[in-house]
Amino acid sequence: MAFLDIDGLRESMAASWLTSYNRWNWMSFDERDHLGDPRQPLRSRVEASAADSGVTLPDGPIFLLTHLRYAGYVFNPISFFYCYDANGALRAVLAEVNNTYGGRQTYWLQAPAAGPAAPARTFRATTAKALYVSPFMTMDMDYEFALAAPAATLVAHMNVTRGSDQVFDATLVLVHQPWSATSIRGALARFPLMTAKVIAAIHWQALRLYLKGVPVIPAEPEALKGLR
Repeated sequence: MAFLDIDGLRESMAASWLTSYNRWNWMSFDERDHLGDPRQPLRSRVEASAADSGVTLPDGPIFLLTHLRYAGYVFNPISFFYCYDANGALRAVLAEVNNTYGGRQTYWLQAPAAGPAAPARTFRATTAKALYVSPFMTMDMDYEFALAAPAATLVAHMNVTRGSDQVFDATLVLVHQPWSATSIRGALARFPLMTAKVIAAIHWQALRLYLKGVPVIPAEPEALKGLR
């Protein structure tokens, strides 16, 4: 996955002849793949989303953790916008969830205040599920996030709960590599079509659950496309 400053996307994607901004390449960033009007700067779209949700955006940099397009194809089950204050403390996170039905939903996550000088080492927040994602899970669930501030490693953990019951949990662990032509070549050598692998794995796991007899839960039309 890529972890990029949203104010320098064009410059970041010029780091290698294998990467591009808003045009086809082996690996590319396309503004259409994230929230809002792609004709507007991504920071402006994040700011508008925060304002719509009543969230006070901190005054520091915003970094996006996401899958880029590989050979023109992208699917992001979840992307995170890490929003920092001017002192470098992580103050808010925007989780952007996509389902395989073409829906997208944003969840603004705000941790309990830990004081300006001593932010919590792990960013924790809970939000109600608002987008139909898995055909094996109902809508009456909550997401509990635990996000470690990105450093040499990045850890993102999510529990899916219904009331007091834990239904599902997932953990993402990434190791930092410099954003350079050399590391980009290495990543593409190891993961040449990463997003195709992601979508294939999702459908393979869904097939395994279906063959095991796990009940399929139909979606209400309004739950498929998300809210914003």
